[in-house]
Amino acid sequence: MSFSNSLIDWYLQNKRDLPWRNTTDSYTIWLSEIILQQTRVAQGTPYFEAFISHYPTVFDLANADEEQVLKLWQGLGYYSRARNLHATAKYVVDELKGVFPTSYKELITLKGIGDYTAAAISSFSADENVAVLDGNVYRVLARYFKVHDDISVSSTKKVFQELAKEVLPTKNAHIYNQAIMEFGALQCVPKSPNCSVCVLKDSCAALQHKIVDKLPIKTKKTKVTNRYFNYLVIEDLQGNTLINQRVGKGIWQNLYEFPVIELDAIFEEDEIMHLIGSKYPASTNITFLSTHDVVHKLSHQTLHIQFIKIQVKTELENGIAVEDLKKLPFPIVIHNFIERYFS
Repeated sequence: MSFSNSLIDWYLQNKRDLPWRNTTDSYTIWLSEIILQQTRVAQGTPYFEAFISHYPTVFDLANADEEQVLKLWQGLGYYSRARNLHATAKYVVDELKGVFPTSYKELITLKGIGDYTAAAISSFSADENVAVLDGNVYRVLARYFKVHDDISVSSTKKVFQELAKEVLPTKNAHIYNQAIMEFGALQCVPKSPNCSVCVLKDSCAALQHKIVDKLPIKTKKTKVTNRYFNYLVIEDLQGNTLINQRVGKGIWQNLYEFPVIELDAIFEEDEIMHLIGSKYPASTNITFLSTHDVVHKLSHQTLHIQFIKIQVKTELENGIAVEDLKKLPFPIVIHNFIERYFS
């Protein structure tokens, strides 16, 4: 049996019952694909269900306020996905009369949609004969065909694209594409796959050469930057506090946060107290709400965060009440703090 047919047979027996697999609606499939970028299925499924519930059509999403979209996205990370999601919905409604594209050629022109996502949507919604290439597919192809090209090198993508096209069946591309991705997610997993029960064990080159754990090859490491955020939780006698909206490019764009002092290292409490005292002389009390760093890891950054409570005697201009605070979109690390502190 061929490589593709073996995967399809395996898939039909082992596939997970996922909500976005029960439709060919391109809008629904697009939502699922954007949510599942850099996100595990178990984490992404509740978000998908929430988005479909709130925005069942592209018109509903296009008409939503960006803050509502960001609030619903809260906790998924990579917030540019949510902003692109909203922008693309508006474009489809305004420029395409609400008809969400199904062809790769049209999809690839939309904001936030790259090669993989365009291939997935066109394949799953219209059975277009185009091969998907994501992390799972890289891994399955690298192991089965013993490909030693380094996937962290940009030129390698073409090697795998050609290989993916070669093994793509001429019919039922949508089933095969689902199959190879599911196989990578459930069977040919990154670490310690159970090759003894694999349907491809007799023909997998990596298994025959005992190098399954060596493939795919990825030598380039992600450089991680450390940043040090000191958030000032300023409260007046009415219990109101201050927040700012992050503007410009960068992490958490358009999300809200407390006033922040960003330093280039961890400072001692007395040093931070001096900085705050000079900035807020009207304060009656300054208290560190965390006795140690809250460490929040992102793909390219590690954030070391402290929350510092400051009580002021005067009423805060532009102060916000707690009930209004909880309606706004925050980075998940700040949201979790708010839930604990203002409960």
